[in-house]
Order: sequence, then structure tokens, then C-alpha cells
Amino acid sequence: FFFLLFFSLHILLLSRHLFDSQNLATDNVSVIEGETATISCRVKNNDDSVIQLLNPNRQTIYFRDLRPLKDSRFQLVNFSDNELRVSLSNVSLSDEGRYVCQLYTDPPQEAYADISVLVPPGSPIIESREDVVSEGNETELTCISIGSKPAASIRWMKGEDDLTVEETYDRMFTVTSRVRFSVTKEDDGVPVDCIVDHPAVKDLLAQRHLEVLYKPEVKIVVTYPDGLTREGDNLDLTCIAEGKPHPHQINWLRVDEDVPPHAVVTGSDLYIENLNKSYNGTYRCVASNAVGEAYDDYVLHVYGTEKLHARRAAAARTETNAFKAGAPQKIDHAVIGGVVAVVMFAILCALIVLGRYFARHKGTYFTHEAKGADDAADADTAIINAEGGHNNTDEKKEYYI
Repeated sequence: FFFLLFFSLHILLLSRHLFDSQNLATDNVSVIEGETATISCRVKNNDDSVIQLLNPNRQTIYFRDLRPLKDSRFQLVNFSDNELRVSLSNVSLSDEGRYVCQLYTDPPQEAYADISVLVPPGSPIIESREDVVSEGNETELTCISIGSKPAASIRWMKGEDDLTVEETYDRMFTVTSRVRFSVTKEDDGVPVDCIVDHPAVKDLLAQRHLEVLYKPEVKIVVTYPDGLTREGDNLDLTCIAEGKPHPHQINWLRVDEDVPPHAVVTGSDLYIENLNKSYNGTYRCVASNAVGEAYDDYVLHVYGTEKLHARRAAAARTETNAFKAGAPQKIDHAVIGGVVAVVMFAILCALIVLGRYFARHKGTYFTHEAKGADDAADADTAIINAEGGHNNTDEKKEYYI
């Protein structure tokens, strides 16, 4: 009995040692439909045991390097004592399942490789409840991703913003996602993306641009005059209105009163000539389209001549006081410079007058020096008779300054 027990334990330990020394390993495989899957059966420390590969139906695909199964899609990639590697091309959903790597030992060893086939989704389709939506209303978009495995995940983006979604699935892995949100006029032309995330495909999306209708935006521009409106002036106003659709009607009115009878309205322009104070009031431009209407106001105040002069004088005094308060030193320098300029001009004028006077006086002196010598018979007599002769030097003297 003890001999049998010892022998049994020895066989058990030997078998366990043999099992541990010839451990068999493989890996699960994920492959996209239509592509190639590779199954690798690996043995550590093989003692010439036979390696074979079985399909999910337990049919032998490869026994060593021989292929009993008549399916040419299976091809031998590598065969050695430590590995049997087989490829399966053009994988389809029917190839999905558990494949068996088997090692003929006592007892036989098995390892399992699960092949998962990924089916990429088709191009997503976006459907909308309405093609055009008015500002402030809610719209709904639906994105459908058909025929994927596993089921695709759908994300929504409006411009740069993520949107919250609802998703539903069916047995054929078709995903339907819906999103609802309110729109504003700023959303007009903004792209909305349906993004499909799936391990078998990247960068798959569908896009639709929002078309939003919104009521007009109105602004009144004064074309003439450029400044205060005075009695007798003309007034020219232009109404600028933008909306979607474009405003089909633009009207001018005077709040609480009638528009002056001789005012001329031409499309978006209002023209009034020869203004007077009776035209004072609020003038309104109203624009409308299919979504709604909006308006802008212009308050007209016509200034009389007296008030206008007083207003201008007050403005001039204010400007002068501000100038004096801000630059007193500049005014003092200007006054001093003016005084200096006047003094220099006066001195220059005095010098010119004195110069001309002395020039004329010097000429007379030379003329009188020869006076009385014209009728003299000879030179000696001329010198004696001349007013400037030596005989008169003591009686008449002239000084040149």
C-alpha cells in the first residue's frame, strides 16, 4: 500500500512538473471586418509535443505545419518547436469565436484565443426637425450611425461647445442620437457636428450648419447736418436695418405727432428741408420681417439763432477759461515776445529815418562849400568868394555829428 501511494505521488509530481515546464500561451485578437487576424500558439520548453490549432467548432485548422481544414484563408506564418502562428485573412463576423491552441501532453494542455470582429459604422446621417428655425425657438437634430460592432458612441458639438445627447440602440448596433437646444441669432451659420467614436474607425463625423431667422436690427444715421441742427437747415436721416430674412418693410413716423407735410421719405431715407422749432420731436424708423419688427429713435431739437450764438459764446468762454487755466506761462511768453518785437521794430524805423536825414544834410554841406565860385575869373578869386572860403571860417562853422 505504501509503495503504491509513493508511486502515485511520484507520478503526480512528475506530471505537474512536466505540465509547468511546457506551459502553453496565446492572446486574444481584435480585428476589423475584412482585415487579417493572426493567432499565435506558444510553448515554453517543448519536449517535442505536438501543437495544433482548432476552430470554435473543434475542427483542426493546423496540425503541426499541416492544414487539414480546406479553408485557404488560413495560412501558416511560422512553425517551430515553440510556436505555431496562423493568419486568417478577410475576417467576417462568422469567424468570431474561441479558437483552441492544443498541446499533446499527458494530460493535453489547452489555451484559448478569442477573436473579436469589429465592424466599422457607416457614415453618420444628420436629420433635423426643420431646416430653418427662428431666433429663440428650440430645434432638434438626430444623428444615426448604422451597422457597427460594437455599438458606436456619438458626441455632439455646436461650434466649440459640447452638447448633451440622448442615445438609443437596436440589435443590429445602429445608434440613434438626438439633441435639443434653443438658438439665437448668433447661431446662424454655426456648424453642428455629430462625431462617431468607434475602435474600428477615426475622425468619422457628419456636419450641418444652422440657419436661424431673426428680427431686424435697426440704427438711424444722421447724414446731414454734421453737428447742431439750426433753423433753416435741412435734415437728412438714413435708417439701416439688418435681419434674416432681409427686412421687407421700413417705415418712418413721428412719435405722438404727424410727420411734417413736406418731409420726403425715400425708401430708408427721411429728408426735411428748412427746419424750424415746430419740427422738434422723436422720429422713429420701424423695420419688420417675417420674424418680427424693431425700431430706432432720433430726437430732433432745432436751435434758434439767439440760443445758438449764446451756446457758442458759452462754449468759447469755457474753452478760453480752460486754456488759461491750463497754460498761463505760454500766454505770458507770448505777450513778452510781442512787446519785444514792437520795440525792435520802432528802433529799426528810427534808424532808417535818421540815416536818410543825415544823408541829405551832408550833400547840402558840399554844395554850399562851392557856392559863389561860379562867376569867379580865376581859381584864387573863386576860393575867396566861396561861402566856405577861409575868410569866413571864423564867422560860420558847421559840425557833422
